[in-house]
Amino acid sequence: MMNDAAFPERDFRVERVAAPLRHSVTENIRYAIATGRFKGGERLPERELCELTGVSRTLIREALRQLESEGLIEVVPHRGPVVATLSADQARDIYEVRILLEGLACKLFAEKATEAQRTALKQAFERLRASFDIPDPMARLDAKNRFYDGLIEGSGNGALGLSLKMLNARIMLLRATSLQAPGRSRESMRELTELMDALMSGDGEAARLAATRHVESAARAAMGFLKG
Repeated sequence: MMNDAAFPERDFRVERVAAPLRHSVTENIRYAIATGRFKGGERLPERELCELTGVSRTLIREALRQLESEGLIEVVPHRGPVVATLSADQARDIYEVRILLEGLACKLFAEKATEAQRTALKQAFERLRASFDIPDPMARLDAKNRFYDGLIEGSGNGALGLSLKMLNARIMLLRATSLQAPGRSRESMRELTELMDALMSGDGEAARLAATRHVESAARAAMGFLKG
């Protein structure tokens, strides 16, 4: 059963595994922001982040620099790093661009993706579907990011992928925002199922239209949430 409740508490401590530690720290802070652990405009004290993640200040500072470059945080004089805020107007601007870019990505994927890329996207979609049934917002956002990574790879357009990557941090914020709207999880999964059908059919225009409907629906949910 899909969970539309508020995002639950999450342990953001970094596991010291083989993956580069700095990357893990950055990802954990990014997801802490995206899932509402830190709100827009909230300060990000280094000491609190060290306690949250269990790593040194040096790694925290490196992660904050990366997140600043992505536009996810801002450094404010006399306050230090704070979570960036998105106004309704900024969100609308991002969704307008996202509709065009993701629509094109879906059109190109439907028309050009290899069989291996289609298989990989099916697997990513199944992981995404499963993530909606567990109360872990980080798993859901990670699964959705992986789904879109596969979609972009299958589009075969490097410039398109770069453009979406530049927007990705703020798109992830908006995804988390829209998914907090009551009933949005079920609606989102239904839209993505329709999108997958269009992608696998090879009909580029149908895929573009399905992507447009999905992003427009997400925009309505997020804008309603942002406007209160």
